[in-house]
Amino acid sequence: MGVRCFIYGTNMRYICLLVIGQLFLTAGCGMWTSTKEYAKDSWGTTKAYIDPPPQIDVDNYQFESPNQEKLARLFTPVDGPLTSLSRFVDDKDTLPGVDWLDLLLARFPWVSRVLVTDENGTIIFMQPEIPVKKISKPLVFKGVWRDIQLLTVVDYSDLGPELYIGRPYFQDTRFNGLIGVGFDPRALLSLSPEPSKLIIIHPGGGVWSRGADIDKEALLAVPWKELLKENVFGQIKVGEKHYTWLARYVGKDPYVYATESVAPEADVDSWWSF
Repeated sequence: MGVRCFIYGTNMRYICLLVIGQLFLTAGCGMWTSTKEYAKDSWGTTKAYIDPPPQIDVDNYQFESPNQEKLARLFTPVDGPLTSLSRFVDDKDTLPGVDWLDLLLARFPWVSRVLVTDENGTIIFMQPEIPVKKISKPLVFKGVWRDIQLLTVVDYSDLGPELYIGRPYFQDTRFNGLIGVGFDPRALLSLSPEPSKLIIIHPGGGVWSRGADIDKEALLAVPWKELLKENVFGQIKVGEKHYTWLARYVGKDPYVYATESVAPEADVDSWWSF
């Protein structure tokens, strides 16, 4: 009997412990589930507050007029490489070596000439040595070289224009000469999806195109110097045609991209008639 009672008591204790443990286990699961759901909801709310999901407002990037949209589509593939070249040249303030030259020509295959001068302006290096287009007159870069600013010069030869981007280079802090990178701006226009519809105006110089039907003299007669004092884009009327334009600067020198407007009335507030 004593043995039986001992076994019975042991079983009861085992059963009681098992039941109590099961109660704690059951309660624990319920508490864990509730806590997990609460934590999940709290984290979702906190994450949405701290790191909200990105929302793209496609309407915010729409152009105000079809004229702006047309010009952007035509000039962006041209202006991007020109801006990259300007930065590449501007970053070099010491005498360039072969590696720099090779990288320049690899990245910008439309560049047709690279030259380096000494402090007196004498050419000490030029690639190619015998260019297709010879320099028709001395290239004059006017600037205070302590400003270390890009300047441009356009050489109008019989074979067409050659635009040079120039900057000084130094030895220690002493002015040591100039780096000049030249290219035909009409070669850049070929990067546009429709080259014949885009023109580049060099105020006071020339008008560059790839077969566009334009009145070059009338476009050059526009008082660009006055327009550019307060505006960097707009619409002009030259003769019977309207042009949407945008000015971009290389260093301090402006160059104007333009294309014939598709809907002149869309930009009536920015008209200038000449």
